[in-house]
Amino acid sequence: MSERAIDFSTPAGEAALVPPDSLSWQVFKNPVVLFAGGVSAVLLELAEPRVRTGVWDHTTFRTDPLARMERTGLAAMVTVYGARSVAETMIAGIRAMHARVRGTTPRGEPYGADDPELLDWVQATASFGFLEAYASYVRPVSDAERDRFYAEGVDAGRLYGAVGAPASLAALRAQFDRMRPKLERSAIVFEFLDVLHRARILPWPLGGLQSIFIRSGVEITPAWARDILGLDARHRLAAWERRLVAGLGALADRIPVPASPPVQACKRLGLPWTYLYQRNLPPSVVSAPRRLGPSTRVTIRSSRE
Repeated sequence: MSERAIDFSTPAGEAALVPPDSLSWQVFKNPVVLFAGGVSAVLLELAEPRVRTGVWDHTTFRTDPLARMERTGLAAMVTVYGARSVAETMIAGIRAMHARVRGTTPRGEPYGADDPELLDWVQATASFGFLEAYASYVRPVSDAERDRFYAEGVDAGRLYGAVGAPASLAALRAQFDRMRPKLERSAIVFEFLDVLHRARILPWPLGGLQSIFIRSGVEITPAWARDILGLDARHRLAAWERRLVAGLGALADRIPVPASPPVQACKRLGLPWTYLYQRNLPPSVVSAPRRLGPSTRVTIRSSRE
């Protein structure tokens, strides 16, 4: 599999798939949102037996969850913040990979990773997970903002092959209603959570909070889905833990990291390095000289596997 570096600060002036004034650029800049939202999205994905079998049999989630999460996170960063030409090239590679993934569930149901219904489900669960994490741990989000967020993801979803992904809150709820009868409990869900708990995902000194962050993803998963999956109170947050995650989420929303994809994408478009954070930053930081670190260069092998 080929490897190449992604520089979010180039090509200078090239637009992304979604504009910088979008809600998506606000949501995806927050690492707390990415962690909690990613956990919730995967739980919902694993509830669908065809997606579950494909993920568990054809990705490294079981053997190397950190690498898989990093690739998935990178896919999200490129999709939202990368230059359009870079994002389109990456997505085309992912679609080619999906076209080769075929199999049969333990119950004998055939599946393909390029099945539009499954791609719509993955797109819907990811969008829901990240937005719900933002709404729960950063700031409240109105229904109008939810409509805006889901609509922002439509073009990128179509590039991935998710031609029927929800474009509004009402469409998301309708999709959940359609898919609910197809979802089921599986021991793989608990294996997934156990793998996350055992993996060294968070750096020191945050490692002690890893269990809390994992459960923050369970917490925002819809109650009906938790019931289907058998995720009881033991997998959820205590009140003080929820306050802690919300506090860290709000803090992360105030701290621009110069080498991060969101800040480097702003540099590419000639925007201030504090552009995505100005509402929350003190004046001294907003007016500080524009000193950006070296361009972000990360290795991409594959994503959304």
